[in-house]
Amino acid sequence: MRRIKVLWLPEKHIDPMWHEQIMALIGRAHDLALLDEGQPLAPQFAGVEVVLDSGGSVGTHAMMDVAVNCQLWQILGTGLDHVDLPYIRGRGMLAANCPGTSSGAALGECAMMMILMLARRYHEASAVFRARGFGQPLGHTLAGATLGLIGFGASGQELARRAKPFGMRILGIDVRQIEPEIVREIGPDFLGTPADLDRVIAESDYLSLHLHLNDQTRHILDARRIGLMKPTACLINVARGALADEAALYTALLQGRLGGAGLDVFSEEPPDPARPVFQLPNVVALPHVAGGTDGTIQNRVAMAAENVNRIAQGLAPLYQVG
Repeated sequence: MRRIKVLWLPEKHIDPMWHEQIMALIGRAHDLALLDEGQPLAPQFAGVEVVLDSGGSVGTHAMMDVAVNCQLWQILGTGLDHVDLPYIRGRGMLAANCPGTSSGAALGECAMMMILMLARRYHEASAVFRARGFGQPLGHTLAGATLGLIGFGASGQELARRAKPFGMRILGIDVRQIEPEIVREIGPDFLGTPADLDRVIAESDYLSLHLHLNDQTRHILDARRIGLMKPTACLINVARGALADEAALYTALLQGRLGGAGLDVFSEEPPDPARPVFQLPNVVALPHVAGGTDGTIQNRVAMAAENVNRIAQGLAPLYQVG
């Protein structure tokens, strides 16, 4: 296998483990360089055959314009809402991402943690502990509670696998037909189509969003659908902030019309932590870390390394998008 030039576009807040893994799996077999945004672009992209774009949010049209030898724009993430795929195609390049299986387990774990924190009223219990109180507040049992999964792809399936042992009733919605072997393994109590969306929202005690963000899914949980939720229900969002109408959601929480929320993603990131909604004891807010685990990094770098090697061997890359 020949060595090829690879250019990595790292995010500013990148964890050091990304560098370790990329150097180990790609840097040893190929000529790897890191983009220096303070230097001219054209010399850095000269001869580069694969670009590694962290999360798909670093690459710009100016970079794509000078990537004249690039065969593959490899996105080190799953979501494509930050990526101009038509522009990449227009420059004669292929694009690939790291599919949902790369981060599904991490997202499912974080969503389950949020469900448990809300069920056991973590913030209130922590306040009682700090005040040297005892025996309060009263939590909620998960056995028998209904979990609605809007999107039954990789992360939704992983959350279902974790919620089932708690005795939760699982309702799922997806636009595609889920493989029969997965349905048999997980055993959801109901698996429907978007036509069943309102029903699942209205029946859920915990509603978790697991969708890609696009024109069809933006604000899929709008004010009307938020109004369908039980006043005791909790929303979990580890996917994309704009899947929900945040203004309507925050109003419902502040007015006590929802039981709570676990939020890891927001329309504008980072959000203002001083907002009143984030001071509520029934809101768990995290800084977009649900998918950020060592396992996710290992999975995504391994997928990217496989595609770099495939380009070097003259093979079509896997996980093509667009």
